[in-house]
Amino acid sequence: MRLLLFSSFMMLLSTLDAQPGKTAATDFLGVSGPIKIYGSTYSLAWSSHPSPQYYKQEYLKAGEKLEKFGSMVMVEVLTGVPDHKQIVAAKLKELDQMKANNPIVNYETFENKQAGEFMIDFLLSANEADGSIQILERNVYRYKSIIDKQGKKAVLLFAVSVRSYGKQATIFLAELKGKRSALIDQVAQFKLPAPAI
Repeated sequence: MRLLLFSSFMMLLSTLDAQPGKTAATDFLGVSGPIKIYGSTYSLAWSSHPSPQYYKQEYLKAGEKLEKFGSMVMVEVLTGVPDHKQIVAAKLKELDQMKANNPIVNYETFENKQAGEFMIDFLLSANEADGSIQILERNVYRYKSIIDKQGKKAVLLFAVSVRSYGKQATIFLAELKGKRSALIDQVAQFKLPAPAI
C-alpha cells in the first residue's frame, strides 16, 4: 500500500493512496533508467498512464519494494497544460490543508524563473491512532515547463522521496536538520530527462 506518495498532477487523489496489484513497469516516457542520484542507483519499478495526458513512473533501488521503500525517484509528465504554475499552486494548497491538521507537515519553495522551474521540499507523516508517527516521508519535487514531441506545452515532475518508519522517524528528523540541503541541491542540479512523448 502506498500511504503517502501522491502527485499534484492527480489533484483529486487522496494523500493516503492505496495502489494494490501493481504490475510490471512499462517505460512510457523513454526514461528506462537507471537513474543515478543522491549516491544511489534507481531502476524502473512501476509505471502508469491512467489518462491520455498523464504519465507516471517510479524507480527504486535494488532490493527495495514499492510497499515499503527507503527512497524512490519519480518522473511524471502532464501534457496539455500551459505551465507548471497551476499545478504548483494546487500542490501548495494541498500541503496547507494537510498542515492545518498535522504539525509534522511542512514545506519550503524555490523558484527558478529563468529556467521555468519550481521546487518544493516538503515533509509528510502518517500517524497511528495515538499520534505516534507510522511513516515519515520527505520529498523534493522539481517541476519544469516543457514542450512535448508534438510541440505542445507540458509539465515535467522529477522527484525524490525518502522514508522512515516507526521509531526510526525521530532519528530521521534529527539527521534531516544537518543534511537537508544536500538532497535539494542534488535534485536542483540533476540533468532532467527528456520524455519521449
